[in-house]
Amino acid sequence: MRTLCLIMLFHASLQLECNKRDITAHIGGEFILICKYDATRFLFSRKYWCRGDSRRTCEILVDSERKTENTHRAHIIDAGKRGLIVKVTDLQLDNAGLYWVGIDKMYSDIMTSVNVVITEVPVSEPSLQPLGSLVDRQTCWGQPVTVRCGCAKGTGVRYAWYTHYKDFLLHRSSDLYLHCGTVETDNDYYCIASNDISSQRSGTLSVHVLLPADNSCIYVIHMQGQPIYDCDDRMSTSTVMTTCQAPVKIRSDTGNRSLLGMDRSAFVVYIAALGFFCFLIDISVRSAQTCQEEEESSCEANAPVSILT
Repeated sequence: MRTLCLIMLFHASLQLECNKRDITAHIGGEFILICKYDATRFLFSRKYWCRGDSRRTCEILVDSERKTENTHRAHIIDAGKRGLIVKVTDLQLDNAGLYWVGIDKMYSDIMTSVNVVITEVPVSEPSLQPLGSLVDRQTCWGQPVTVRCGCAKGTGVRYAWYTHYKDFLLHRSSDLYLHCGTVETDNDYYCIASNDISSQRSGTLSVHVLLPADNSCIYVIHMQGQPIYDCDDRMSTSTVMTTCQAPVKIRSDTGNRSLLGMDRSAFVVYIAALGFFCFLIDISVRSAQTCQEEEESSCEANAPVSILT
């Protein structure tokens, strides 16, 4: 009995043979299947494309006589001696499964199976794009910036942001939100885009912190494809210029009240006050020197003149 089945299958393969038995395609893609059959015997027989685990119970999706509704984006063309062509377009994940190409034949149809596998579209290299323009240099005034990671190609894409420091995972999202509370030190960031079949890494996003602070910090962002800028003008107005430098003595027993224990905002206020105090001292010294010079000049003018005879 087994031998008879093998003979029948071999005989059927001679009557209908397709160029593929396994097909792998991406979501949104298509495939074309070309089959050869005995046109001298089955030229006028109905050909069909069906889906199902069993040849006896498979559901006919489309046939050569167009008696079925074309609702599965499948097409079948009987080209006679040139063969039988099956084309399926706009593939989705649920299109995966076992299919059959069949030819009507009395008592038993001639059929051959085709296994279809549908996968995600591989991701392309992600690009980084700020949601606002960097030309305005909003980071020089401590304004927040959101950078979005995106791929031109790929389906079912997942995004994650990392820092270069030990490749530390920040969060799983397409957006990176930068603000004074997160940019305390210089750092480099990158994004990973991935799906079930591929993974790609973006270019580097560099953040250079010029003045760390809880508010009104100053930082610069550099990334590929974006304008290069600096905050030199902001630094010149933000840096405290002092005319004297008073020695600072830090006692080991001052604890949290020492300069090292101050938070950044308190330290900045302290430096500003020190600069203003030194500025007042400088004005007082200059005023005293001016008065002294004026008094000396007045004394020289009123001094008695000796007449030598």
